[in-house]
Amino acid sequence: MSAPPVLTAIRLPDIPHVRSGKVREVFDAGEHLLFVATDRISAFDCILPTGIPYKGHVLNQLSAWWFKRLADIVPNHFVSADVREFPSRLRRYEDQLRGRSMLVHKASVIPVECVARGYLIGSGWKDYQRDGRVAGIALRPGYRLADRLDAPLFSPAHKADSGHDENITFDDVVARVGPARAEALRDLTLALYARAAEHAAARGLILADTKFEFGVRGEALLLVDEVLTPDSSRYWPSDAYAPGRSPPSYDKQFVRDYLESIAWNKLPPAPALPDDVARRTSDKYMEAFERLTGEPLAV
Repeated sequence: MSAPPVLTAIRLPDIPHVRSGKVREVFDAGEHLLFVATDRISAFDCILPTGIPYKGHVLNQLSAWWFKRLADIVPNHFVSADVREFPSRLRRYEDQLRGRSMLVHKASVIPVECVARGYLIGSGWKDYQRDGRVAGIALRPGYRLADRLDAPLFSPAHKADSGHDENITFDDVVARVGPARAEALRDLTLALYARAAEHAAARGLILADTKFEFGVRGEALLLVDEVLTPDSSRYWPSDAYAPGRSPPSYDKQFVRDYLESIAWNKLPPAPALPDDVARRTSDKYMEAFERLTGEPLAV
């Protein structure tokens, strides 16, 4: 496979730029928005100067793959990831857009991070250790780190101005969006998680937790942003899973391990990554894509 260039910045001079995320650039394409996934990677809330080969392609194409396979549960904002179907003024930038971009419907994003947890790890484990609760829900005693929960939980969060996600309760969601919409967000989140976890299990992966975002277009509730990627989800290889310890995951593990091993104060500017750390991280993203989809990545 001929490797595409590593892109940490996207420049489309005559296309209105809407916003920048840690990974994605969003442009106004008229009737639609254009999402472009760069190869940027962040850790400890800092964007690193080193890009990860193929990362943008994996995030974009895996989201497109899942959008198509979850549309029977809830409509989504996906329109096309084929640059040949983009408006002509976008096609001139094919070298930057091919494989890492999609057109999506415009929608008003609901300001709630809809997290589904099937296993007790991360901030859920920390909350449980503190008071035996996750998302305000009391859990039975005796869970170990990375234990499978008796039933998946809807564990919403709010993205604060600092960029950190703050765990909130279902009652908080009701206060923000009303009871009917809160119930819809909870039920859809758990239904999407159940479908994805079943598929992942058949591919030898555990979907420990994942985050969804929803938006409103007219009267319709849509699944938006990215879905079930290694950036928004915690995937574990089934054959390496054992409760009581943190399993290896298909995300930024090598990056975090490297950054923890050096004398960095976790404040900007972030250090560059060695080539082998970037390569090994790229390999994990690629492996996640291929195991989940059974398809080769299009570059």
